[in-house]
Amino acid sequence: MSDEGTEQQTYVEQGEFERDTNYVADRITQDARRPERGPVDGQLWPVEPGRYRLVAAKACPWANRAIIVRDLLGLQDVISLGTPGPTHDARSWTFDLDPGGRDPVLGIERLQEAYVKRFPGYERGITVPAIVEESSGELVTNDFPWITHDFFFEWREHHRDGAPDLWPEHLREEMDEVMQRVFTEVNNGVYRCGFAGSQDAYEAAYDRLWATMDWLEDRLADRRYLMGEAITEADVRLFTTLARFDAVYHGHFKCNRVKLTEMPHLWGYARDLFQTPGFGDNTDFEQIKQHYYLVHTDINPSGIVPAGPDPAVWLTAHGRG
Repeated sequence: MSDEGTEQQTYVEQGEFERDTNYVADRITQDARRPERGPVDGQLWPVEPGRYRLVAAKACPWANRAIIVRDLLGLQDVISLGTPGPTHDARSWTFDLDPGGRDPVLGIERLQEAYVKRFPGYERGITVPAIVEESSGELVTNDFPWITHDFFFEWREHHRDGAPDLWPEHLREEMDEVMQRVFTEVNNGVYRCGFAGSQDAYEAAYDRLWATMDWLEDRLADRRYLMGEAITEADVRLFTTLARFDAVYHGHFKCNRVKLTEMPHLWGYARDLFQTPGFGDNTDFEQIKQHYYLVHTDINPSGIVPAGPDPAVWLTAHGRG
């Protein structure tokens, strides 16, 4: 099975897909202090503008969320961005979109080089998003849920004026529950369908996915966003899966009960976000399709990349708000 590069994935008994979530758990915090939320299982690095580079492929949903949050908070001039191309081999993401096939800041051809420089002989998956220290060229962290969390909490003094409150204090407990369900049943649920190793495992994954898609459809019937009338981190985390749903997951991963465009509230919600600065302008459907249909040779051995769907539908009126 092909490793998606950010999917440290394995099979377990009965052909069920299980994601390996053992990441480099370092975190970047104000003055390298112990953070108020979340684990501290690695080294603490200090917030310092210009010191770090976010390496994140637009093709990857987990990396795409980091790009979106960086833009929403206005951290573009504080944390630089390197973007690998949409395809990679078994070794690593590569910078084939850059002149000479090298990241212009880090000077490397493969993200693997930053991992190995920090951890010689590194044998786990070379995943995005990753944060690399520019001066040393060494990996800092690839722990994707905490990267975006810390962009908000730890880099606050560098946010743009009017940046959204992605983690409203009065909603955090409920947000954690919503995001956990979205992660397990939707973000990861589509992969459980796509990489199921047996019919029973696939059907169980399919039922779990659609139970939560129906729950989301109902939830969005009377609110503009997942947590109410303002965008939060929860919306970013759901959006990157929805943006790939009809183009990839519906057919490629066999999540084909209905299309996103056939779910009125979810489809209106997804277009609402897409048309918000930071979301659609960081969504590249061609890179998304190239990544899944070319990298997953076990699922798509022909290597044929679908021509559709037409991305223009994302710009139609959403009727929300």
